[in-house]
Amino acid sequence: MPTHATRFKNLPAYMLATIPQRKRDLIARGVDVIDLGAGDADLPAPAAAVSALAAAAQDPAMSRYGFGLGLPAFREAAAVWMEHRFGQRFDPLTELVPLVGSKEGIAHLALAYLDPGDVAIIPDPGYLSYLGGTLLAGGELYMYPITPRTQFLVDVDEIPADIRARAKLLYLNYPNNPTAAIAPRDYLKRVVEWCAAHDILLVYDNAYSEMTFDGYVAPSIFEIDGARDVALEFHSLSKTYNMTGWRLGWAAGAAKFTGPLARVKSFVDTGQFMASQRAAVAAFESHASWLPGNLEIFRARRDAAVAAFRAEGMPVESPKASMYLWVPLPAGVPSIEFHERLMEEEGVIVLAGKALGEGGEGFFRVSFITSPERLAEAALRAGRLLRRMTG
Repeated sequence: MPTHATRFKNLPAYMLATIPQRKRDLIARGVDVIDLGAGDADLPAPAAAVSALAAAAQDPAMSRYGFGLGLPAFREAAAVWMEHRFGQRFDPLTELVPLVGSKEGIAHLALAYLDPGDVAIIPDPGYLSYLGGTLLAGGELYMYPITPRTQFLVDVDEIPADIRARAKLLYLNYPNNPTAAIAPRDYLKRVVEWCAAHDILLVYDNAYSEMTFDGYVAPSIFEIDGARDVALEFHSLSKTYNMTGWRLGWAAGAAKFTGPLARVKSFVDTGQFMASQRAAVAAFESHASWLPGNLEIFRARRDAAVAAFRAEGMPVESPKASMYLWVPLPAGVPSIEFHERLMEEEGVIVLAGKALGEGGEGFFRVSFITSPERLAEAALRAGRLLRRMTG
């Protein structure tokens, strides 16, 4: 039996990947499970996208390889959306890359940039694809703890000089998963200038740009002067359109950054199902008429979750963006133990903060992806467990 590669051995466990089977086991035992773990809403995709998929699937041409080009109409629709939404124009053929979900592109990007000894700066806690892509590429991690001290922002001025000198990639994600933090424009301006000064590629994960509330509008990194020289931005249809399983996303940026990603992808996939890309065009076209109603559902869920967890003594903030609550645990309550016991003893699935990095210890993440009534019941059960644990 051959030994595993060091890069494989260095990969941590991916807790979310183990939850579906454990959920099935709980349900088989008759447990009433409330799943608030993944950012995977129980809501339908836009009807226009579903209809477009059904029609396109009847066309034999849609079942052939898409290759890197994919469906040109998808590239064009994404470019039009970027221009309407952010005022930023991208050439659909050279400055956009269709992705099999933004996660895939984020993970593969590191293969184009990192050699052994090169460093990626990663928020801790954060989306594990930043870490996984870095390790699979043979790069080194610099985990920056995002905490209330910095409003859950990566303070680039605190990056040590030796790390800065070896860093090639900086991963940022605002609106943020898991903390739901947002980034002020003056902060983004400072980061762009810092990346330019130190020749570091800013990998800007903007998957939650449309999941915003209370009048807040999330920017594109490209609304910041100079960003095109240093940044590649990732977008996804998953959260915006309740299309997580469809695996549709794209990267946008200067051709000098999109080109290397496209070249890596040419060796690891042969494009997304083109009927899905046709459906994505319909989703883009329904954005203005469909999104407000969907966001209102999430706003009601957010408000219900905030009220319910506060009623159980958990001091949660009401987020202006994302689909998450980042809930602090009482001192001395380990997040993994809380996660495990909440699942086994109360049938509620959340995500332990530590599962997203050492910096997440002391918190757990709640996805407000189910009804207000079920969110309230989940909070009641979580409070009940915490009273037992802190007794």
